[in-house]
Amino acid sequence: MPTINFILWTIFATGLVTWLSRIIPFVLLKRFTLSPTVIEFLSFVPITIMAALWFQQLFIQHPGELPGINYLNLCASLPTIISAMISKNLLVIVVIGIISAALFNLVL
Repeated sequence: MPTINFILWTIFATGLVTWLSRIIPFVLLKRFTLSPTVIEFLSFVPITIMAALWFQQLFIQHPGELPGINYLNLCASLPTIISAMISKNLLVIVVIGIISAALFNLVL
């Protein structure tokens, strides 16, 4: 029975830490005003995160060699990039990306 208690407390503690790490920045930013330079700098964070995730899936690591290209993900990225340039709507981009990845997985 002590194992069950340990697991439950671990789940609770990790959930609390996750929740606090997402809530505390919002609470602190309500009390402080950021300079325009900091706001401009923070506006680049989402695009850099998305680019890092994209490049991670686009290249295949080969130890001791140059990375290879995952052509399936590259082909699925093209309609997604086009929809991003046209719509600039995150929901549309995600839906087009999922649909194009599914279609290219079926076809290839």
